[in-house]
Amino acid sequence: MLNIIVAFLSLLIAIPAYAIDGAALLKQVDRNLSPESYESYRKLINVEPDGKKKEFTLFTVKKGIDKVASLFIAPASEKGRSTLRLGDNMWLYIPNVGKPVRITSLQSVVGGVFNNADILQLDYTTEYNVEKAEDTGGEYLLSLKAKTKTVAYDRLKIWADKKNVLPTKIECLTEANMLIKTLYFKDVKSFGGGITRPAVIETDSPLYRGYKSVMIFAGIKQKTFKDEVFTLTFMPNLESLR
Repeated sequence: MLNIIVAFLSLLIAIPAYAIDGAALLKQVDRNLSPESYESYRKLINVEPDGKKKEFTLFTVKKGIDKVASLFIAPASEKGRSTLRLGDNMWLYIPNVGKPVRITSLQSVVGGVFNNADILQLDYTTEYNVEKAEDTGGEYLLSLKAKTKTVAYDRLKIWADKKNVLPTKIECLTEANMLIKTLYFKDVKSFGGGITRPAVIETDSPLYRGYKSVMIFAGIKQKTFKDEVFTLTFMPNLESLR
């Protein structure tokens, strides 16, 4: 009997554990968060340690893996401003100032904890490779490494629920694994058209203690756009897409 048990245990050890396809899982996370090309309305709220808030409303369009543009709808002081991202390159257009000016991924056109890379976010698969994919029991955990040095965060850790394969939490880290900020994904809801995703993203950072920023999606739907929409010359005309 002992020999049988030993043989059985040896067989179990010899059977390889089920390997998670991290790259495929990350692509699924991207598509579950949003269509490859879409339009959305969202509100950004910055909360200061004393409770003071500042709110912005943005209309955003995205095409493919590397084209994103946003238009400020509110407040009145920001209305008409627009931003454009083409791959690693970003610009800000301010009415009556002239030509668009360059901005960087680590800056923020709204202040607060969200930076420009968060606001004009590309698919995670565009900027990151999966180094490790784990099944923690209740969730998946993906450890990502940036493909280039131009990406805002060197590393990401994404916790995704198994039911919807949507992020519940993302830690943004430096090369040395120092925590820069944490994103919390909340209030999963249906937006129609087969899109079910978190309506709220909150973020805080040990670098900005007491500060918090919140992103609330009011609407998101699949839509296609011409390439000319994502050009410097079209930035003053984003309002025409609404």
